[in-house]
Amino acid sequence: MPLNPFFLQGSPNEQFLVQDLINEHIQMHGVEVFYLPRKIFKTDNIIREIQSSKFDDVFTIEAYINNFDGYAPDSDIMTKFGLRLKNEISLTISRERYEEFIAPFLEGISSGIREGRITEYDFADLITRPKEGDLIYFPLGERLFEIKRVEHEKPFYQLGSSYTYELSCELYEYENELIDTAIEEVDNTVEDEGYITSLTLVGTARTATATAGISSGAISEIFLNNDGSGYRSAPTITFSSPPVGFITATAVGITTRVANVQSLLRIELTNAGSGYVTPPTITISGGSGTGAAATCSIGGTLFSVSSLTINDPGVGYGSAPTVTFVRPDSLGATATATIGSAGTVTSVQITSPGTGYTSAPTVTVSTPSARSGVIHIMSFANTGSGYQAGETVRLIPNNVSMGGTEAIIRIDSVSGSGSVTGFTTVYGGHDFEVSVNPSNDFYEARGGSGNDNFRLMVDSIQTVAGTAASVTSAVSAGGTISALTITNPGSGYTVAPTVTISNDEEFGRTNTGVDASAVTSINADGKISTLRILKGGSGYTVAPSVQFTGFATVGVGTFIYNEIVTGETSGTTARVRDFRTVTSPIPGVLPITSLRVSLNTGKFNTGEIVVGSISSARYVVSDYDTESYDNPYDVNEEIETEADDILDFTESNPFGTY
Repeated sequence: MPLNPFFLQGSPNEQFLVQDLINEHIQMHGVEVFYLPRKIFKTDNIIREIQSSKFDDVFTIEAYINNFDGYAPDSDIMTKFGLRLKNEISLTISRERYEEFIAPFLEGISSGIREGRITEYDFADLITRPKEGDLIYFPLGERLFEIKRVEHEKPFYQLGSSYTYELSCELYEYENELIDTAIEEVDNTVEDEGYITSLTLVGTARTATATAGISSGAISEIFLNNDGSGYRSAPTITFSSPPVGFITATAVGITTRVANVQSLLRIELTNAGSGYVTPPTITISGGSGTGAAATCSIGGTLFSVSSLTINDPGVGYGSAPTVTFVRPDSLGATATATIGSAGTVTSVQITSPGTGYTSAPTVTVSTPSARSGVIHIMSFANTGSGYQAGETVRLIPNNVSMGGTEAIIRIDSVSGSGSVTGFTTVYGGHDFEVSVNPSNDFYEARGGSGNDNFRLMVDSIQTVAGTAASVTSAVSAGGTISALTITNPGSGYTVAPTVTISNDEEFGRTNTGVDASAVTSINADGKISTLRILKGGSGYTVAPSVQFTGFATVGVGTFIYNEIVTGETSGTTARVRDFRTVTSPIPGVLPITSLRVSLNTGKFNTGEIVVGSISSARYVVSDYDTESYDNPYDVNEEIETEADDILDFTESNPFGTY
């Protein structure tokens, strides 16, 4: 039979009363927890497995702890891989509190996704209730728990409604999810979890400096004719002596191991010597090896790099820098030009003679721009009087609003009174205008012997391109520019041209010269410890400058937790976990700046710059630890190391031959 209509099976007022009582009970006897909804980046399209997710929102809500006897019993499991903690906790939260204070925010974000405003992540279908996979931060235990099951029908419809959610949670096992709630207490729980790479950064760096010395008769290059074998240590390198009064070369040998055989790799000069007339003999001895042999070439009368002095070892190098010898290509000679009224170069003055030239450099004079308004045809407006044939005069405009600059007219013939009867345009000037009103628009002659200036009208004008002037140079015995000679004055210059004296390499060394090269090494403090010559080169007229690859920008800014950092060379990206600078208590020892990252896309390179995507912080990686992640089961490297100590491959293959 139907229900009795005179008795209500739970009125709204009764339901509201029960809900309020439950809310009050949880608020009185419960604890405050943090609820972290899971935002999904990427899922597997086949089995819908979550491959990447993020927790960056956090909500505070009160919860009642159902565990009266602590975490679930027997939750600590001893396995063959070690102790595994499977702590469980059961929490009850108010349905009304969740639906009023958490669900609306999730609904707003979710609708934003559907409307296209947010495309970074997605939610699961259920947002009106807590969902499995979300996290709960339990402050009393300082632990993160993952919701494994949500019971939304317990108690079972008392008065026709449900009032709570019961959350069955297990201790959260980190799987490379991104957790960034901006609440330090929560974020710190996973700071050391997952695969962590520790980067040692250069917080303070300084580029090294050095100077080179040059000598004639120094060693230009060493040739390793035989690398020998059997060396257990670096052999001693000895050079025969030069004539009395000069410096004997010195060097060190560098060995390498190939297929368990140690041989000589190269010879590095610590001093290339001086005064050698013939290449010295090289003796290689010691080191318990045999067979190595080398010869060398010398610069002869040409100067070579013979010595290198480290002025400042620098600091902050993660790897040995590259050394570059910069020849004095910019030898410093400069000059200026002067032009005359006819638009030609009349003189070239040396403003700096430069130094180090071994041959006359090329001198280039800039080409003038094309001139517009150049006189093409003129006719008489007044012939004047008192002029003589062969005189030259300048033209100036009668009306100040008319153009006209620098025109020169030669008088070819005159009458008995000195009136001009014939003329030739020597230089058509520029910026002239055609005379449209002869009574006003004319040009008057200036200069010459006339007592009544003759006048000309411009009938037509044209645009004319100028020609560049030509200048040659001469070099003194001291390597400076001693003279500049104009061989062609050019034409059409309206402003003084630019004079450029070539300072190319060919004018700063002999054509038979070769470049020097060197090699460096660094110590544990990131400073240059050795600087040695590989090739002394030849043909230097002055000592070249020594340059090291350095740091454009280092030690700038502060990395932000969870921002993405990118290696400029490797392209590797990762998420910041921790960034700090530790000051050493030992005086003189530089602070150590470290960056701990996770979710790497590859390996960072030593010496590259890492840049923060949000902070724009920039630091150089001096070292990194790829095995610093927290994984107690990964001992492959330790096993391999121990095996190398047990098995001896130096004598023969312990596994036999085939």
